[in-house]
Amino acid sequence: MNMIRATLLTGLLAIGLGAANIAAAEENAASAPSGVSQAISHIEQAIIEIAKSDFNAAQVHLKAARTAAETLATNEEQIKKANALVIQGQILAKKGDIEKSTVELNKALKIYRAL
Repeated sequence: MNMIRATLLTGLLAIGLGAANIAAAEENAASAPSGVSQAISHIEQAIIEIAKSDFNAAQVHLKAARTAAETLATNEEQIKKANALVIQGQILAKKGDIEKSTVELNKALKIYRAL
């Protein structure tokens, strides 16, 4: 009787752990698009804040966009290019150059949307 219980418990534990691993893998696969959409959302908000000349709020959104993009593991080359453009836009926004900052951030948006 104890042998049957131990076998059933071991089998159920193995099934549970297997299901948890599958769920974790699916969650990781699903998180990539959300990271891109978060980055896009933050960049769009930053462009709006830059247009309003609210550079501090724009900096917060740009940092959040870079953080969201750094978690992605797909198309690392494209993400590096987009992050470089976001950094350029961030530097230009700090200087108060609205037009050039907006151009750089729009370039980054195009790359993120292509992902």
